[in-house]
Amino acid sequence: MTTLEDIERAIERLRPEQPTRLRAWFEAFEAARFEARTAQDAATGRLDALADKALPEF
Repeated sequence: MTTLEDIERAIERLRPEQPTRLRAWFEAFEAARFEARTAQDAATGRLDALADKALPEF
């Protein structure tokens, strides 16, 4: 059994009120990961081309 399968089975056993709490936690988790990736991309210049294109249009 894989970790993902373990997680899926655990989710299936949650009490009715718990999926909402899990969803909120996961959304915050994903947002933090997105912010970290965006900050890293900005620091390494990976977003420069997008910024150069967007700024004149702003």
